[in-house]
Parts: sequence; C-alpha cells; structure tokens
Amino acid sequence: MAPAQVVILGGGFGGLAAAHRLRDRLGEAAAITLVDRRDWFMMGLRILWTIAGRAARAGGTRSLATLRRRGIRFVQDQVAGIDLERKAVVTAGGTLPYDALVVGLGAELRPDLIPGYRPEGSNLYDPEQAEAIAARVASITEGRVGIGILGLPYKCPPAPYEAAFLIDDVLRARGVRGRVELEVFTPQPSSLPVAGPAACAAVEGRLADRAIAFLPGRKAVAVEGTEVVFERDRRAYDLLIGVPPHRAPTPVKTSGLATGEWVRLADLAICETAVPGVFAVGDVTEVPLANGMMLPKAGVFAEAQGRAAADAIADRLAQPGPGDRFDGVGYCFVEMGEEMATAVRGRFLATPEPLIEIAEPSARTLEEKRAFEATRLEAWL
Repeated sequence: MAPAQVVILGGGFGGLAAAHRLRDRLGEAAAITLVDRRDWFMMGLRILWTIAGRAARAGGTRSLATLRRRGIRFVQDQVAGIDLERKAVVTAGGTLPYDALVVGLGAELRPDLIPGYRPEGSNLYDPEQAEAIAARVASITEGRVGIGILGLPYKCPPAPYEAAFLIDDVLRARGVRGRVELEVFTPQPSSLPVAGPAACAAVEGRLADRAIAFLPGRKAVAVEGTEVVFERDRRAYDLLIGVPPHRAPTPVKTSGLATGEWVRLADLAICETAVPGVFAVGDVTEVPLANGMMLPKAGVFAEAQGRAAADAIADRLAQPGPGDRFDGVGYCFVEMGEEMATAVRGRFLATPEPLIEIAEPSARTLEEKRAFEATRLEAWL
C-alpha cells in the first residue's frame, strides 16, 4: 500500500511542529511534504536582538533543507492555490496531491494598505530589514523615533513594545537618549488588551519609567512624507519603525477556507477546518475568546496547534492513540530592557474570560526566552 500523502504549507512554528510530530507518529506510513517560499526558518525575536546589537540574525537562522535528513520532504516553492475538491495544492512549480493537509501559511504583511507608507528599512516584522533598522537606530542623534502599529490584528502583540525598550537601551548606551524622543502608537485602547489589565499596567508602567511616550487609540490612515496621519491628528517622525497591517495569504482566501479574512476552525481541539482532512494552524487562523477578543497570533499557539493537528491526522491514518489537543494554554516572554524580561502566561480559552498571570521582570526570564529559541532550533532543524 502506498504511503498516505500529508502536505504541510508553511515552515513556521505550526508547520515544523506538525511535520516532526507526524514523522514521529507515522514513520514510513506517510510521506510528509513541507512547502515554504523561503528555504530558512528564523524566529521573530531575532529581529529584536539584531536591532539591539545583542545577537546576529544569522545565529538564529536555520535551513529548512535539513528537514530532509529527518525524513521530511522539503519543497521551496510559492503556494498559488489550494484545490479542495481535487485535494491538491497548486504551487508555482507544479501540483501536490494530499490525503491530509495542514495550512500554516501565516499572515502576510500588507504595508500597501496604508497609503504613502514606504517601509523599506523600517519594517519591524521583516527579518531582512533588521540590519537596516539597526543601522538607523545606531546613527540617529536627535529627533523623534516612533514605533507604530499600523493595523490590526498583528502577530506577536508585545513585540513593538519590546522594540521600544531595546531601542531605549541602545540610545542610552550611545548617550543620545536625552536628545531623542521615543514613543509607541497603537489603534488599540491599551498596550495588550487581550492579556488583561495587569499586563497592560506592567508594560505601560515600564514605558513611563523609561520616558517612552505611549499613544493609544491612534489609528493610522496614511503616511505623508515624514508624518503619520491619524484619524484626528498627525505626527512627524525622524525615524518611523512600523508594524504593517496583516492579512491572510491570497491562496487561503481564494480556496474558500477563510471566513472573512481568516480561517475559523470547525473543531478547535484538533484544529480541523470545515473541510474534513484539512487543518489550519497558527497566524492564518482566527480563534474567538469568551470575552469577544481573539486569540493572539503567537508562535507558542501555532506550535501547540501544529502538534494537535498532527496527532489528529496520525490517529486517522494509523492506530489511534493519546494525542495533544489544543487547549489555549500559552505564554510569551516580553523583554523590558536592561537585560530583563517578564513572562505572560495564561489559559486563553477560559470562561468567562482568559486567566492571565504576569511575572516580575528578571534576568532569569530573559535566559528562559533565549532557551526557548535554542531548544526548538535544535529539535526542529
């Protein structure tokens, strides 16, 4: 009997977690193919460390081609479409049939949705711009630096605030902080609404302590030269570091899997869509919470969803066994500057609202964040 064909779209947290779990569970009973337009993996936290001059981007980058040594076929290609009727993925280079499909294509960055915004050298979420941003931060001597959240939702909600704290460290070390204003703006009413009041108070209190201005409720509608145009006012920046709007990739929306912009899951516990045998994990999904907010788009959730989807697939293709189910328990490490970080941990699917705890900032928690990267890179690639 020919092995079952399992295709995984996306080589991020969710895709890699799913691929390895499937290989461990199924052995030779399945042919596992992972497709990604890039041939490398890197966590977003490396962008922050590169900007701050604390670590090189290359140190956290791994080749996806190494998956082949683990018995996982890697195809570097652009996904052009998903044919749910034919059970096939269409790529720029051909067609991949599947018996089970895991969609983990993430969220696309769409700076074009902000008229006049030209993010070259200033896109906080583009790994290939990290060095350019670092150089600009290292050269500015006076003026105003703005870190702007230009659309909702966006992945890794604390990252813009972490960037502010780390850039503050850099400017202080250079002795120019007194001549450089630093601020963060967001369309949201608070810094991290989904994490609750305690987390918001911790982040916003730290911003205040470091003399970093926080501008909530600022919805950007355009960029005109050096000015960001908001709904009710505008501000000029000598350096604008932006978080572009995020949207689901076009192949996901045209496939019919998306409800509105994102994919809603028919069975959240195993991350299966309304189409049997098709699973979606990570940033491409939209998971409503009991309080009306949405689950944060974060790597730790994508990883857990990838394992849950893989176990469900393995149960169907081989002998059923105990497997992971997605329960919305997650955490993130938030760098607070001065070589410290805090940890936000929670049960995000709890009712009537998520149950969140936040730790005191410490050097030890920053070490835990570094270990978070190291252990996964070693396990996956």
